[in-house]
Amino acid sequence: MNFDAILLPPRRADSIARGLWHDRTINDALDACLRDCPDKPALTAVRLDTGAECRFTYREMAALADRIAVGLARLGVGRNDVVAMQLPNWWQFSLLYLACSRLGAVLNPLMPIFRERELTFMLRHGEAKVLVVPKVFRGFDHEAMARSLLPALPDLQRIVVVDGGGADDFDALLTTPAWEREPDAQAILTRSRPGPDDITQLIYTSGTTGEPKGVMHSANTLMANIVAYAERMRLGRDDTVLMASPMAHQTGFMYGLMMPIMLQARVVLQDVWDPARAAALIRREGVTFTMASTPFLADLTRIVAESGEGVPTLRTFLCAGAPIPGPLVERARAGLGAKIVSAWGMTENGAVTLIELDDDDSLAVTTDGCALPGAEVEVVDDQGKPLPSGQVGRLVVRACSNFGGYLKRPHWNNTDAEGWFDTGDLAHKDANGYIRIAGRSKDVIIRGGENIPVVEVEALLYRHPAVAQAAIVAYPDERLGERACAVIVPRPGESIDFAGMVAFLKAQKLALQYVPERLVVREIMPTTPSGKIQKFLLREMLRKGEL
Repeated sequence: MNFDAILLPPRRADSIARGLWHDRTINDALDACLRDCPDKPALTAVRLDTGAECRFTYREMAALADRIAVGLARLGVGRNDVVAMQLPNWWQFSLLYLACSRLGAVLNPLMPIFRERELTFMLRHGEAKVLVVPKVFRGFDHEAMARSLLPALPDLQRIVVVDGGGADDFDALLTTPAWEREPDAQAILTRSRPGPDDITQLIYTSGTTGEPKGVMHSANTLMANIVAYAERMRLGRDDTVLMASPMAHQTGFMYGLMMPIMLQARVVLQDVWDPARAAALIRREGVTFTMASTPFLADLTRIVAESGEGVPTLRTFLCAGAPIPGPLVERARAGLGAKIVSAWGMTENGAVTLIELDDDDSLAVTTDGCALPGAEVEVVDDQGKPLPSGQVGRLVVRACSNFGGYLKRPHWNNTDAEGWFDTGDLAHKDANGYIRIAGRSKDVIIRGGENIPVVEVEALLYRHPAVAQAAIVAYPDERLGERACAVIVPRPGESIDFAGMVAFLKAQKLALQYVPERLVVREIMPTTPSGKIQKFLLREMLRKGEL
């Protein structure tokens, strides 16, 4: 694969000179762990379906990563090859990334909720050579789905199945054979190690185009952000992180997979969100830090209150993906005893703004924080000129963690000659530099921290024979932040109901989480004189209960 990360070279000299890029990779971080704390517990992975728990020291983790790396090489994986992986928060996720990093291969994490439609595009666009899936997760047969995609994916050479039990079984191919003892193993493990500016992660995000965008990150862009993030959160080698957010999201990948290794700390992975189980893990494992979206915070706060059992070791809960309601912060502070930190970020640059640990709790409710060291945020008008404090405008970011570009779509990079990235979000900034997201100019709904690709869902609805006009708009939800409502004008003489809409979208192989949760049928849409649907009016009517 040729990665056209054109945004990286122009920033290198300045980023190095300013000490923002550290010229290290995850290999360097893991090697440092082997040197400094080889027998320290590194990773505990908990599976809720089987109850299995796997534990690794840094020595064990590094040894198994080497073994898997040589096994991948035996499957034909080499430098700049893409290994796609649709796994939940299992230990295999972490180990596969470390193995790919040994080879200079690029990991493409894919959310387990994706189905045929999303996967076909992403795997073809990213030219994935190997795809790793679970046999079954949450009752769905991922192996069967993956095999059904093969005819449409000419670059995909091998499917590897966790718990598969057959010829393509993960353990049989990668972890059982002592690959590291083969005569050429050391050469394989050392000859293609990536540099800090090589692409290490390809991760897809939804946007206004209706087509997922392949975000390219190097070790320098990812690790620059993690260093600043950990410093602001005062995290170190004595901390234990709970990661229940999916590691196929940037949240889990950066702060649940990479950060603990960089800090020589410890991580506990939970594959399916269950607040009672999370609370028990926090108590048993001595968890000090976690990061997740607002629903996770609400659920954990509720379960602690209902059970009467506290989580005394938990110091900080960083909450991002949706605004945090004020009453929830009050309940969480009282019930959990942890500092609640609000934050804002994107797949393209990781966390960009966070409140400080010493800030008043009210700032977690009224702001999304201030920029991390190495990041700048500005609110500008349509001509790109900075706006005064309090005025809403386009949010632009210039950060050491900004991505390398969108794979094969450089015309979508939204980055000017001075390095400012247009986020597509609207915000205002106060006199102290704290921002507040005020809306989104890009047409995406964020449901519990998960982006819903509005344009794609609308395009599918327009295929329905009964649909004349369709608009997907957000409506507020206390737990998830937002949910999606489909507003439809039927064709003359036709009709559509909620069950019919859901069945149609499922038949189009749309991920269940992207299916709108409400349907409003109208005779006409509010439009501009040119005929463009006025979604802001629909959103306002939903908010007021007029739809």
